Amino acid sequence: MEHIEARKDLKNRKRIVIKIGSSSLTHPQTGHLDLIKIEVLVREISDLLNRGKEVILVSSGAIMVGSRLIGFHHKPGKLALKQACASIGQAKLMMIYQKLFNEYNQTASQILLTNYTLGSEPSCSNARNTLEELLKLKVVPIVNENDTVATEEIEVGDNDTLSAAVARLVGADLLILLSDIDGLFTNDPNIDPDARFIGYVEQLDDRVFGMAKNTSSSGVGTGGMSTKLGAARSCMEHGCDMIIANGRDFHIIHELINGEDKGTLFKGGNAK
Repeated sequence: MEHIEARKDLKNRKRIVIKIGSSSLTHPQTGHLDLIKIEVLVREISDLLNRGKEVILVSSGAIMVGSRLIGFHHKPGKLALKQACASIGQAKLMMIYQKLFNEYNQTASQILLTNYTLGSEPSCSNARNTLEELLKLKVVPIVNENDTVATEEIEVGDNDTLSAAVARLVGADLLILLSDIDGLFTNDPNIDPDARFIGYVEQLDDRVFGMAKNTSSSGVGTGGMSTKLGAARSCMEHGCDMIIANGRDFHIIHELINGEDKGTLFKGGNAK
């Protein structure tokens, strides 16, 4: 019953960070942006704002969008070319987000961060102050890794870690990770038909980490379950709830906030 009450309590979360993976923004057949889905995402976030919530969107996709715009069918392998694609794609992504949020009478802004920014003062303090002011102004900050100058995340990670850092930075109540997986399983469900779904995690210990597999199989996103569990631990240690859920349908955002039993909920304040 405790997990049911924890789900119901999500409606009271005030400050929410939502992370969207690249695979959730694109058509799987072509890798091009799914504009209908993105419009649903913007509408869902706009409705959260109308409910009095504060929302930060951490959006992947810059490299993927940029690579498609210049005619590549896959992400390029050369690092400098990836950074060039990020520069092109980030501008395009923001143009789309700005246009759609404007249609719902909302304002969006761009924040580009690096590990260096989040790991040093006064840069970290400046980033926090900027985000706080934007939230006071009821603006939706759209955050991404600054891939044109940072290389580490391009090569080894994605925005799961970044979104947890942002949630910690602003003292968020809830982080929602939307990707191409339903949540945490005891094993990779793509290879193990007996894999059991885990809907609620109260203690994030070695046993849970042992379940982690790289379940991102789309070829578009880069983050595996180990990365997501690392984000969960960071959130839980700071009293922030986190949910891993499937981003195939962005209507899931209001369903999660309304307490529906979807995705895996990691209860804040219970990490080891």
